[in-house]
Amino acid sequence: MSAAQPGEELGSDGRWFGDDREPNGLFGNTAARFGEPRGGVDATADLDHQQFHPFQEDGKRPSVAMETASTAIDLLYWRNVKQSGAVFSSVLLLLFSLTQFSVVSVGAYLALAALSASISFRIYKSVLQAVQKTDEGHPFKAYLEMEIALSQDQISKYADKILLYSNTCMKELRRLFLVQDLVDSLKFAVLMWLLTYVGALFNGLTLLILAVVSMFTLPVVYEKHQAQIDQYVGLIRTQVNSVVGKIQAKIPGAKRKEE
Repeated sequence: MSAAQPGEELGSDGRWFGDDREPNGLFGNTAARFGEPRGGVDATADLDHQQFHPFQEDGKRPSVAMETASTAIDLLYWRNVKQSGAVFSSVLLLLFSLTQFSVVSVGAYLALAALSASISFRIYKSVLQAVQKTDEGHPFKAYLEMEIALSQDQISKYADKILLYSNTCMKELRRLFLVQDLVDSLKFAVLMWLLTYVGALFNGLTLLILAVVSMFTLPVVYEKHQAQIDQYVGLIRTQVNSVVGKIQAKIPGAKRKEE
């Protein structure tokens, strides 16, 4: 028997789960979800090099998407405590405000606050220039001349990504709801059943607040205690795989067919 591949599980009959699975399965073999080449390890390595190291050969600077991802990682891992703290507190303040006021009210108050600050600063700089008899120009001149328009290439690139993710999600939902794979559909049903209890306990904003808090705390905790967390996650995964294997062995029609 060959070694286990990522995204596969061992059933009670000795076969690996995922032998007859559609490549883009969310609960199946997720490695090939977005079109992983079937040419083996070399083809996969070539694709990884093209996707994640596209600028090493031609010497071009990283794309905006890569820079944005790097900035987000720095914020979540608190590389700069002041920046992360400012973003974290601002997002939490906005979400807590939405729990007390409507979206329209919060947007209007934020716009008024921004306008008050900018108008006050503009008047202050104008008075200061008049007193000092200087001509420094508009205080926001650098920002007014900054290019903020999206290019046609950027719009096309983001539209292609959205289209790819949308098609993948639709195919996955079709696979789950039409029970192409019984075990995966049962997993999805259990997940939806658990979400009914989550929805009964929390509303959308509360879940969003918990998600933001988790995003700014869990990465740091995992970074500091990675070995212990990986050990416990491995134990849990082993138990889950064992239970899934037993369930598959007992449910008629749940066993995978050998190719």
